[in-house]
Amino acid sequence: MSDLPPSDPASLDTLEAIAAYLAAAFESGDADLMADALANVSRADGLAHLAAAAGLPRAQLAAALAAGEMSLDTTLAIMKVIDLHLPPSTPSA
Repeated sequence: MSDLPPSDPASLDTLEAIAAYLAAAFESGDADLMADALANVSRADGLAHLAAAAGLPRAQLAAALAAGEMSLDTTLAIMKVIDLHLPPSTPSA
């Protein structure tokens, strides 16, 4: 399992802290770690910053994160905010 920044929701009080935390969770490739990270962010002090940056209502984002059931639009909005990019695909031979 990858090391992540602190997961205490109180320590996730800025957009930068949330972005770093979620990026590390997504990049780990560990589904359980990602689910835990999303749940922690749903209770984070900085959730309002993420919601505003993603253009989503805070309550809607909190519910989606807590449930671990986000639409593709919500997922892509969060990925844009945290500047998470999919790795380039390698051309097939």
